Amino acid sequence: MLEKYELVIGLEIHLQLNTASKAFCADAVAFGAPANTHISAISLGHPGTLPKLNRQQVDSAIKLGFALDCKINETSFFDRKNYFYADLPKGYQITQDRQPICVGGGITIPSNEGTRYIRLHHIHIEEDAGKSIHDMDDSYSFIDLNRAGTPLVEMVTEPDLRSSDEVAALMNSIRQLARYLEISDGNMEEGSMRCDCNISVRLKGATEYGERCEVKNMNSMRFAKQAIEYEFKRQVEILENGGRIERQTLNFDPATGITTPLRSKEDANDYRYFPEPDLPPVVLSEQQLTTLRASLPPLPKVLFAEFTNDFGISQQDAYILTEEKDIALYFKDLYQKTKNKKALANLFINKIKPYLSEQNIAIQDFALDAMQIEAFIQLIEEGKVSSALAYQRIFPALLEAPNKTPLELAESLNLLQNSDTDFITQVCLDVVAAFPDKVKEYNKGKKGLIGFFMGEVMKRSKGQAEPKSATELLTKILAEK
Repeated sequence: MLEKYELVIGLEIHLQLNTASKAFCADAVAFGAPANTHISAISLGHPGTLPKLNRQQVDSAIKLGFALDCKINETSFFDRKNYFYADLPKGYQITQDRQPICVGGGITIPSNEGTRYIRLHHIHIEEDAGKSIHDMDDSYSFIDLNRAGTPLVEMVTEPDLRSSDEVAALMNSIRQLARYLEISDGNMEEGSMRCDCNISVRLKGATEYGERCEVKNMNSMRFAKQAIEYEFKRQVEILENGGRIERQTLNFDPATGITTPLRSKEDANDYRYFPEPDLPPVVLSEQQLTTLRASLPPLPKVLFAEFTNDFGISQQDAYILTEEKDIALYFKDLYQKTKNKKALANLFINKIKPYLSEQNIAIQDFALDAMQIEAFIQLIEEGKVSSALAYQRIFPALLEAPNKTPLELAESLNLLQNSDTDFITQVCLDVVAAFPDKVKEYNKGKKGLIGFFMGEVMKRSKGQAEPKSATELLTKILAEK
């Protein structure tokens, strides 16, 4: 039944900006402060108070727009979105409706098809509402207005997404971009990033969109995926039973895994949008736009293309290496100084990144410098230490004693490989003599046993037998038996 239908999703992504103060007043923005301590007459909406625009919020929206290839409107306007809710102290939200700051653009995300381009409709600036708390008392809800007035950008996509996995990929890509631009941490657990999912279904091959339902305020990718998959099944079941999808705003309950109606879906006129009378238009100069564009860091898509096209790194490894800006730039700098590029990529992916994550430290605080990393790789490349021992023994020792060289540690740990023919020959002879039955199997055609014999050679030599020489000698000895 489900295979007859196509899932269609559009997102409204809310990104909290990391400004020091709120969107339209000087109240501090800080997560986890005691309730109702970061408030003022302005954020409480007292009569006679006037908003004042946060310049950094505008700059952050423009940077995001440039990074997503949007058209930046040189003149944009603020509007009032009117609705009543207990945690909206003014009774309206200052937002942008008629002419937002950024229009169009899009982003490429990984998907089952390789990659997909997801179009944006627009990006606009607005303020957040407060927070209603329903689990502190059986009879009452509590209101924390610390978040009221927090600066947001909202990204509205076109209905281009086709699965919950693509939604997760898009959210991850936007969070990565926000961190590259240093405009937000994109932390969904702290509410810095959340999304509303507009979900509809249609028969495969159809060109008309079905009626959509909106699932509000998803602040967890796991819950968003669950909600999308539940809605897909729910809407298909309604259509298969001859019913009609009603346009609704829905709530998702993680405890039950189902969506329930909050209200009939509003149209724009239900919000009674009108121009914000207390804020003038945002007028951007060419100089301001030029300066902000020039301030952009290398973007994930640019570094990804460079790593895959110019460096020859696989797409999977490039995704890992470009997850974080500081690590990507550090790797790029090292890459240009290192002879063995593949070994460097493997070291970063398998050792350095996991170590940074486990220790919760930034790459800037990493104990090893470029010369030590190059020397570590060279130690393996020159055949002085086996790759396994270098990763298992020398790398941890180097982290504990970064003042020593990899070669010094290899010597002190007695891990340098021995290429002496007499030494290796004797070890190989001992191994062959210890396993006569395996030797017979090998000579009857079970050539895969060479791996077994080499394992024994490395064990008996304590990893010191140089692998290439050992393999050649072992093969020769076995052939003579």
